[in-house]
Amino acid sequence: MALTEENILDVPGMASRWVRLANGSRAHYMTSGTTGPAVILLHGGLPGSSGLAGWRFMAPYLGENGFRVFCPDMPGFGLSDTREEYWPKGMESFVDFIDQFAEALCLDEFHLAGNSMGCMNTVNYSVAHPDKVKSFILIAGDIGDVVPEHLTPPSGDFHLTAYDGTRDGMRTMMEAIIYRNEAISEDLIEMRYLASKDRMQAHAKFWPTLLEYRRIVEWSDQNRAARLSTKGRLDRLNIPGLYLYGRQDVLTPVEWGYVQEDHLPNVQFFYPDECGHQGQTDRPDLFNPVFLEFFRDGKVSGETADAAGVSDRRPELPLVDRSMVLAH
Repeated sequence: MALTEENILDVPGMASRWVRLANGSRAHYMTSGTTGPAVILLHGGLPGSSGLAGWRFMAPYLGENGFRVFCPDMPGFGLSDTREEYWPKGMESFVDFIDQFAEALCLDEFHLAGNSMGCMNTVNYSVAHPDKVKSFILIAGDIGDVVPEHLTPPSGDFHLTAYDGTRDGMRTMMEAIIYRNEAISEDLIEMRYLASKDRMQAHAKFWPTLLEYRRIVEWSDQNRAARLSTKGRLDRLNIPGLYLYGRQDVLTPVEWGYVQEDHLPNVQFFYPDECGHQGQTDRPDLFNPVFLEFFRDGKVSGETADAAGVSDRRPELPLVDRSMVLAH
């Protein structure tokens, strides 16, 4: 399968679109579905990431099942605007981008989900604009200073994400975050390589702020720190939320999911098996039904929850419905 004229994968059920944001930048996004509630899906933060690369197994499924799905390329990623004035300055740039993107598409309220950096962006956006988020789902990321500073992620093989700018380097990086190697095609490698090539400087500019995300108390600019602080904010939200954390995540091992679970009493956790850092790519058979049921019904059936590895570390929240019998 060759790439399209935009140098992206041709995925049935997904369409490539562009929109001009209020700040003047051109934003690229993939979309699926034409009617129903809106869903915004946010990709991760490694070079070459994009809405298509991150959500090509999820978005068409939700689109076929009654949702309008939007997968934007965040600043510095995918086919995002390469002009320097639109490079991300820090994590807060992504909050502003999501809000302008939603405004440009007239999305006043939507479901929101994200993987890795997209998890952080989902968290940051939800605490900044809780009135716009109907529900959220997190995948294998971080939740900021709601977790006390002295608690740090266990040592993972994060060095595997070091990218040397080559196609072989892109494959090595993909093999580190994706457990299911058959999902790593030559076309995927080529798409990610080409997207990253013109955005390496933009990526390098914001990357240190992502690595410093858990140490915002040390930042000299406390106004920026206040924008991204989650302590006393995320844990107080009554927006329905789920969190899925793969048991085979080699970058930030599953034990970090356990720590986060202890600090999010209102969020239901799942620990799916045979699942690495990009779980929606590894186990669409598990993730797709969880997303569909939760966004459609506000709850996940007991059968689906069990298959997805619902946490047994604490009592299940009412977000898991053991009496729920789906007609589908």
